[in-house]
This record gives sequence, structure tokens and C-alpha cells, in this order.
Amino acid sequence: MQLAAEIIIGIVAAIHIYILWLEMFAWTTRAPKVFKTIPKDLFVPTKTLAANQGLYNGFLAAGLIWSLCITDHHWRFYVAVFFLTCVIIAGIYGAATASKKILYVQSIPALVALILLHVR
Repeated sequence: MQLAAEIIIGIVAAIHIYILWLEMFAWTTRAPKVFKTIPKDLFVPTKTLAANQGLYNGFLAAGLIWSLCITDHHWRFYVAVFFLTCVIIAGIYGAATASKKILYVQSIPALVALILLHVR
């Protein structure tokens, strides 16, 4: 189960790296194709706000990747739990305030990884 948890943690980190790229570097080019419910005329004026959100997603990805690099079992576990919990909470908030899809894209994979971490 440990390997499965690590794979899912890697997938969650990759999702957040993609979100970082999308919000920081492709907000006015690719993001309008992904976020179809946002009017196209809002992408340019919200570019700085999106970049800020992307940065935070990058911090989540960095924490998850860090958790995979730690050799001490206890530290690795606690760091992974912390960052997965952050992702779950951010996804729940995003689902409540922006789009229900965020729950499935962010929170559910993080929750699966969190559960797998606790299964021995």
C-alpha cells in the first residue's frame, strides 16, 4: 500500500504542477479552453490573480514532492499527511466556492492517497 500511496501522491503533485503552469504561464492562452465557464474577457484582467493562485498550487506540489524525498519514515508520513490535508481542504473550499469539479480533480485523489498512507 505504501507504493500505491506514493504513486498517488506523485499524481496529486503532478496535478498541482499542471495547475501552476496553467494559472501562472498559460492563463490567457490555454486556460480559457480549460475554464469554459469563465467569460473570455476576464482572463487578461485576472492574469495576476491567477498567477498568485498558481504559485500556491506550486507550494502544494513542492510539499508533496518533498514528502516523497524524505528518508525518515515518520517525517515522510507526517509531511505527506500535512500537504495532502492542505490539498483536500483547498479542494473542498474550491468546490464550495468555484466549481464542484475541483472536488473530484484535487480532493478525491488526495483523500485516496491519505487513506492509503494509513493502510498497512
